[in-house]
Amino acid sequence: MSVTIRRQERQIKHVNVDMSTKLGNLTIADPVFTASGCAASGQELAAFNDLTAIGGVVTKSIQLNARAGRATPRMAETPSGMLNSIGLQGPGIDIFLNRDLPWLAEHEVTAVVSIAGQSVEEYSKLAGKLRGKPASMIEVNISCPNVEDRGQVFACDKSAAASVIQAVKRAAPASMPIFAKLSPDVTDIVSIASACMDAGATGLSLINTTLGMVIDTTTMRPLLAGVTGGLSGPAIRPLALRCVWQVHQAMPDVPLFGIGGIRTGLDALQFILAGASAVQIGTVLFNDPGAPQRISRELSEALAERGMDSVQQAIGLGHRPPEVIVPELPDPPGDTLEDELYESAVADDEDITDVFIEDEWPEDQDV
Repeated sequence: MSVTIRRQERQIKHVNVDMSTKLGNLTIADPVFTASGCAASGQELAAFNDLTAIGGVVTKSIQLNARAGRATPRMAETPSGMLNSIGLQGPGIDIFLNRDLPWLAEHEVTAVVSIAGQSVEEYSKLAGKLRGKPASMIEVNISCPNVEDRGQVFACDKSAAASVIQAVKRAAPASMPIFAKLSPDVTDIVSIASACMDAGATGLSLINTTLGMVIDTTTMRPLLAGVTGGLSGPAIRPLALRCVWQVHQAMPDVPLFGIGGIRTGLDALQFILAGASAVQIGTVLFNDPGAPQRISRELSEALAERGMDSVQQAIGLGHRPPEVIVPELPDPPGDTLEDELYESAVADDEDITDVFIEDEWPEDQDV
């Protein structure tokens, strides 16, 4: 991307910023993607963005069968964010493959297909159905209850998470990158991330929403019909940034998506400095559907202002050791005691040795 920086002194500097980034074996022209669940399959945003100018569209998580979702109310505003309890409403994989994915391919939009299942077998079937289809990547939403294990969320258990990724890896097209989308609701996200990578994931998406709730003080009942919901928006940005930082620090060669409360180019830059190779934006789309291209432009300008000509230069840059600057020591504010004694002895024409010996040694010690 080419940007023009206008500085305060009115000097104009034209900078070409290479916005391309690598996600596994894919080289993507831009690091800004939409996040799953916030723009369906992208068609709604086409009126506000050139979807070919951003990294791509991550589709709403798709399941094997059509799903109506949870009862209403299922969304609630919160300070600096929102709660959603949609329940993965969707048409099912077959309608998605016949209607939505072809639209993305026809408009030359990079499609990242998010899949969600209630069992390892469901994930495997979903991945298998993408063989021969125009998808560029699979994002595995493992923040779903495992019905085979009393509703335990896959992303909260190393073994369960690894079993899903292994099954998807076996069933998916051989060259297709697979990113595991992790939940922050764990005590050690690095261990979950490591298990997913050992199971065959190409990279990781950090993070999914974190669990929260709101109580209506009028009815004195939970506001959401499902009681709890996923918290998203700027409120979770520091949490998401911490997760990206920790995982990149432990596994610096693993490509990461940074997700969580990104509203500006500077927000996106924080995630890239923490170690993300690309970012996804979601909640901001509800009030600014043109945000993808705006954030991409702002990110490009921010990189140019900091003297960088590519996104690649910034990835993980926040982990570099701090520069140690040793200040020059000022001259002593006054003469030392030795200086004063020397000058006094010279002025009085005394024996200098006697002056220092008398000052340095006790009277009862021979010299």
